[in-house]
Amino acid sequence: MRSMTVKAGIGRTGMRLPANRSFERELAMLEAMSGHVPDGEGTDRLRKALGNQNNYLVAKAARIVTDFGLAELLPEVLSAYSRFFVDPVKNDPQCWAKNALVKALVKLDCRDAEVYLRGLRHIQEEPVWGGQSDTAGALRATCTHALVACEGLGNAELLDLLLEPLVDRDKTVRVEAVRAIGHVGGASAALLLKLRILLRKDEPEVLGACFSALLGIDHVDKQAAIALIGDFLEDEEEAAAEAAFALAETHEPAALAALVERRRRSTEAWLLEALDQAIVLTRLPEGINFLLRVIEVNDRYAASAMEAISRVYNSHEMRARVAASAARADSERVEQAFRRFFPESASDA
Repeated sequence: MRSMTVKAGIGRTGMRLPANRSFERELAMLEAMSGHVPDGEGTDRLRKALGNQNNYLVAKAARIVTDFGLAELLPEVLSAYSRFFVDPVKNDPQCWAKNALVKALVKLDCRDAEVYLRGLRHIQEEPVWGGQSDTAGALRATCTHALVACEGLGNAELLDLLLEPLVDRDKTVRVEAVRAIGHVGGASAALLLKLRILLRKDEPEVLGACFSALLGIDHVDKQAAIALIGDFLEDEEEAAAEAAFALAETHEPAALAALVERRRRSTEAWLLEALDQAIVLTRLPEGINFLLRVIEVNDRYAASAMEAISRVYNSHEMRARVAASAARADSERVEQAFRRFFPESASDA
């Protein structure tokens, strides 16, 4: 009789292929548990699965632990997490297990800084066409943010540890480092973020995270921060948009003034749309009044203003105000835009 044994190996997706049919049985049992709080037998099954050598099965079990916050399995999660740092390219390609396990550790309120520092400093180069690629970026990002809640770390020590991920080669890690620094807060964190902004040498998503983090720190000089970030409204497309939306989040009159001033000078369609949306998102009445005036006096840009208002406000009252401005414009172009963005079915928000 021919053997049903399958040779173990690694699939193209990063899953360690099993050596026998037990994989299918284990996977089926784990999938059947999804969506249901495990009973005692189910918890034992998860405990066993977390000890499996297959990174895909362990990841599947870890996600169930995360979904239901199964604190009694914390020792097994910690053990599995440590195990997959050994010969990681072979045992955990694509970091599937470690990524799922570290999320479970966060959910289970593991606050041991050493656990996350291990992941934060882990680089896993795996072969790809034409060379190698680091697959541990998501792991480092999760660990970076998790450090903020760890016990025994003062703000100065924590900020020192966050310097490393702040210059990580992976953009996602840098973004999480910025957010973590913002959560630390205080004057030192604000200065660190301000320095990063002044360097103006990062990708727009990272700069955007810096903008929001700096503006969100308590007791920061808000007016100075708004002025600093307002300078980026003059930058290239994505950085300017990031600055606009970060300013909008403050709901500050000074932020609205910076957005309106830039809006008055802009003629580029992409920037007009971003600024109009940001102006509405400030939620300040003066911003709406400004855009209503745009509708009345400039039929070329009226559609952008209407679209921005319609994305945030959908009440009969706002529709009536936009309708009045459209009527004063006395333009077929404006009337068409009004029918498009404020149809008769608009309902109260």
